[in-house]
Amino acid sequence: MVVYQVMSDDLDRLFHALSDATRRDIVARVMLQEQSVSALAARYAMSFAAVQKHVTVLEKATLVSKQRRGREQIVSGNPHSILRAREALETYEEIWRGRTERMRDLLTDDTPPAQAPAATSDPEGPTS
Repeated sequence: MVVYQVMSDDLDRLFHALSDATRRDIVARVMLQEQSVSALAARYAMSFAAVQKHVTVLEKATLVSKQRRGREQIVSGNPHSILRAREALETYEEIWRGRTERMRDLLTDDTPPAQAPAATSDPEGPTS
């Protein structure tokens, strides 16, 4: 149970981090090439501090890592975390595919449903 909760918490952080368009864009940029927080901040119409907060959320979700080089903080992507998100989504996709296949099987089943025995009615009513 504890292991499941830890995995669930990790996935919650991962998908929370990916729920924001700016953070998804940051991930895409640093997956292509590592960049300084300053270079990232220059690309968005927001303050350096706001971009830094986005990077921190991504870092807590292990989507990116930061490394200090001189006066700059360099951000690089973590492809392993993207694979974890993909695996989680594939699990849900498998569940959904199984469900749709079962529905398709039910809808294309040509066997008639089992019929209940016909109720007999006595026009004279119950006999005593």
